[in-house]
Parts: sequence; structure tokens; C-alpha cells
Amino acid sequence: MDTGKAEGAIQEVAGKVQGATGALVGDSAAQLAGKARELSGKAQQLRANAASAVRETTATNPFTTLAVVAAVSFVAGAIWRASGLRRYDR
Repeated sequence: MDTGKAEGAIQEVAGKVQGATGALVGDSAAQLAGKARELSGKAQQLRANAASAVRETTATNPFTTLAVVAAVSFVAGAIWRASGLRRYDR
């Protein structure tokens, strides 16, 4: 298991416990903080999964990855150039 996934799982469980404790005590601030911590843990797990997928795809298909990066860079450059021209035309 990746460390990012493990840390995310720990944060998610801690958030669930914090939220349940807040509900038991009747503290809505603790409930919200627990829910935020739980969602943060889930987001961290998703980030780790995405990073693993990108790493795996890059290792198995390096030329496809290079082509995708080149295409995205070209589009980003074209958008940047077009927005720069409009700004100076004013």
C-alpha cells in the first residue's frame, strides 16, 4: 500500500471517529471538523490512486504519454498566446 493511501485511510477513519464523537456529544463543530477530515482523507487516497495510475501508464506506454503531454502543452500555449494578444489589443 502506498504511503499516501495509508495516510488517507487513517485520516478518513479519524474523521469518522471525530464526527461520531461530535454527534454523540452534540457538538456540531466537531461533527463538521470530522466530516472535513474524513473528506480530506478520501481526497488524499484519490490523489494517491491517480498518481499510481499516471506512474503505471507512463511506465507501460512512454510514447503515448509523451504525445499526450505534447498535445496538452500545445493547447495550453495556444490559449496563453491568444489571451495575451487580447490583453495587449486594448
